[in-house]
Amino acid sequence: MFGRAQIKAIPLMLLVFVLTGLPAYAQNWQEFKRQHFIIYYKKAPYDFVETVYEMAEEYYVEITHNLGFTRYKGWNWEDRAKIYIYDSMEDYVESGKQAGWSAGSAYPADRTIRTFPSSHGFFDSTLPHELGHIIFREFVGFKAQIPAWFEEGVAMYQEKAKRWGAHDVVRKAIEDGTFVPLPELTITNVSYRASADLVNLFYAESASIVNFMINELGDQRFVYLCRKLKDGEPFPWVLDSVYSRLKNIDDLNEAWVKYLKNE
Repeated sequence: MFGRAQIKAIPLMLLVFVLTGLPAYAQNWQEFKRQHFIIYYKKAPYDFVETVYEMAEEYYVEITHNLGFTRYKGWNWEDRAKIYIYDSMEDYVESGKQAGWSAGSAYPADRTIRTFPSSHGFFDSTLPHELGHIIFREFVGFKAQIPAWFEEGVAMYQEKAKRWGAHDVVRKAIEDGTFVPLPELTITNVSYRASADLVNLFYAESASIVNFMINELGDQRFVYLCRKLKDGEPFPWVLDSVYSRLKNIDDLNEAWVKYLKNE
């Protein structure tokens, strides 16, 4: 499980729960229905709900384009995604049964997002991040075995500020000796008990490495990698078959660090 934290002292921290199969909670929701989305809300202003819908529609198109998923299956009518907007963080935590540090949660198997209006960076961070999780998982499938850093990096890539700012954070980590190489990042357990510094660095590195793979190693290769993951092949095998000069995670780590040091 992954979560999206809201810690003011750590602006880069972006943790998202990615769960499946959670049923909707029946709580007197009002409904705002359109072709691709159903937005459930309680006391949120109607104009805010309309803006959520408009932005979700824009991200729906933008994210599939960013990832190169041109043949992505649409969300129409009975397949519409659902966005639950709780009145406040307290309502989100208590009624929605969410962690106190979470600002939003995505449930890809149900195409469901849960959040609240005052979550930090709602339109620029929370919404595109959560939609990124759902779109990515629907493309590669729910059985694909993917490193957590790769999946989180794809979601964070949808946030423009985090996409580019992550490189600087990782460069600083390399300089001060706190950098976590990819082999270690792959087995890092980002749990409730993980330190804020580790969690922050985990997501910064995740955003940076995916950005590097898409923009420096080639977006077409990235799409090809995702398609092979969809076929059920293990991530190390896919990496080896897609990137001829990168035989394993260590080679990818070396290329990434070299780029950050020389760029």
